[in-house]
Amino acid sequence: MKQTVTQGIILTRTNFGEADRIVTIITSDQGKIRGLAKGVRKVKSKLAGGIELFSVSDISFIKGRGEVSTITSTRLKTHYGNIVKDVNRTMFGYELLKIINRATEDNVGEEYFALLNNGLAGLDDDKLSQQLIELWLYMQLLKLGGHSPNLKTDVAGDKLADKQDFTFDFDKMANTQKGHMAPSTSSCCAWPSV
Repeated sequence: MKQTVTQGIILTRTNFGEADRIVTIITSDQGKIRGLAKGVRKVKSKLAGGIELFSVSDISFIKGRGEVSTITSTRLKTHYGNIVKDVNRTMFGYELLKIINRATEDNVGEEYFALLNNGLAGLDDDKLSQQLIELWLYMQLLKLGGHSPNLKTDVAGDKLADKQDFTFDFDKMANTQKGHMAPSTSSCCAWPSV
């Protein structure tokens, strides 16, 4: 059986049997895989350190006959441990894992791995504003999903002015100057001009 080595980030972990876990991993070059980590919940497991949440690990696995592969070894490369020191960052970290897991159900490329890795690194840096990190991540997810918003011109095609308040029109994926919104526009968020 051929063993594959890749870098991965754990998206989900589910206990299985007495000591095993089934994990969902987004990888840098193998897409998204599901793997069985045998005996990982035992005290002396060599796999345990490499399947921690908020971490990037080198992961070796053997493809199974079904959709679940067998994890043979793991080695922790980077652990973003500062995330769990702040409850708000921890909660958003969990939400980010869920979002990436859902966004990659049908189509997963290395860009999602890179986005998640960069997002976790940003959340780990307590000098960065969490709101700014969240905004950046959501904008990148929109871009990857083919829904890039127009942040240069308004719905009429006019350049966005400095020090002007705008409301974002989700139907048109562009900004409208506050007070000039058409009645049929559905919006919920005020965005600063860029």
